[in-house]
Amino acid sequence: MAFAKRIGIFLGVNLLIILTLSITLNLLGVGHYFTARGIDFRSLLVFCLVWGMGGAFISLALSRVLAKWMMGVKVIDPNTTDSGQRELVVMVHRLAQAANLPEMPEVGWYPSPEVNAFATGPTKSRALVAVSAGLLEKMSMAEVEGVLGHEIAHVANGDMVTMTLVQGVINALVMFLARVIAFFLANRGRDGESSAPSYFVIFLLEMVLSFFGMIAVAAFSRYREYRADAGGAELAGRQKMISALEALQRSSRLVDLTGKESLATLKISNKPKFALFSTHPPLEERIARLKAAF
Repeated sequence: MAFAKRIGIFLGVNLLIILTLSITLNLLGVGHYFTARGIDFRSLLVFCLVWGMGGAFISLALSRVLAKWMMGVKVIDPNTTDSGQRELVVMVHRLAQAANLPEMPEVGWYPSPEVNAFATGPTKSRALVAVSAGLLEKMSMAEVEGVLGHEIAHVANGDMVTMTLVQGVINALVMFLARVIAFFLANRGRDGESSAPSYFVIFLLEMVLSFFGMIAVAAFSRYREYRADAGGAELAGRQKMISALEALQRSSRLVDLTGKESLATLKISNKPKFALFSTHPPLEERIARLKAAF
């Protein structure tokens, strides 16, 4: 049932993005970038930027809502009388104040046995920090504080916006290069009027170029994870951050129970089949860096 819900949300959001961007492109009068005289590079560039950047930023704008729907996050009332939940809110707010966030993030939890936490949201002022029930059950409060310091560091560093920009640029670049390459392949050795390339060729080129784009995005994400670890160590304390990562090591089989790489951004760690596509560095390397840096 949960899987079907996620699929429904995914399809609905993508339909919304397609409709929004299609209307935008029609209003801009952009779309016919292949002409008999060659490529209209201006129209092609606008087309690729709207699709590549637009989709990424619409997803970012909806990130808090989508995280709540897809992960089943229950936002905690800051005035709750539940002592455990109250302690969690106070801890997040204390770390957020230490990080000089302009507004306190929403704090939530979601009912899953996986050991996980994540931060998301379109801006530093509209962030959500959530932890799983499994993490609260398996970790001590000192270790939880290390995890939350890491997540607050993500918010303070503006990682959600930065990663969206990177992904948007990669998307636009892939679309642009695929169409330019396809056009020249379709018209090589021809004289006279140019013809538009096959959409199938464009699709194949996008698949190949996206492969390399994913490697670049994952590499940048791993760099941001190291920065968030360092930020978490400053906010919560070095030993708490190290202890949190060591606790994740001990619970590695429970870090990702979804098996969905599409949800990798909503993880504190991940276990990909191929290291080049990992959004997170290996936990042993993260621990070693923290121990060596202080």
